[in-house]
Amino acid sequence: MQIDPTYVLYETEHWRLNHHLASALPGYLMLGAKSPAHSLAEMPEAALAELGGLLAKIQRVMETQLEPKWLYISRYGHMPGFPLHFHFIPVYDWVEDAFWRDERYRRLQGFGAQGQAQALTDGAELTLFVWREFGESPTPPPVQGESVQQVIARLRAAFRPE
Repeated sequence: MQIDPTYVLYETEHWRLNHHLASALPGYLMLGAKSPAHSLAEMPEAALAELGGLLAKIQRVMETQLEPKWLYISRYGHMPGFPLHFHFIPVYDWVEDAFWRDERYRRLQGFGAQGQAQALTDGAELTLFVWREFGESPTPPPVQGESVQQVIARLRAAFRPE
């Protein structure tokens, strides 16, 4: 898959890191394999050897530069035409606040051991919120802080070798 170069942050021999093309959430990154493999089991050994350190580096840079409250790292990957890829979803305080203010997501509210509603959420609920509201909605919630392009520039600089 061809990625718009303005969204690419960092590349290695086997992997490409870019900002999610369809997300208005600054810092939502994607790490994709350069090979057409759809499974870790299909990846070349050299790509697998590179992966662990790369995942850790991306997490370290994102946590240092963006300071999210939570950082979700996940793999989904059942869409045809896309190689193996991982999602890096920063959940900032203001994203979680927007989640709690949106009444549509109250139906997802967790329940305690006694069946009493609790003001808790989990990664699945916040991921759904980020996907729906920052990715699919024609009017995403307002962003606090830097824009997508500002975050891309900052992270691209952070990934440059010293």
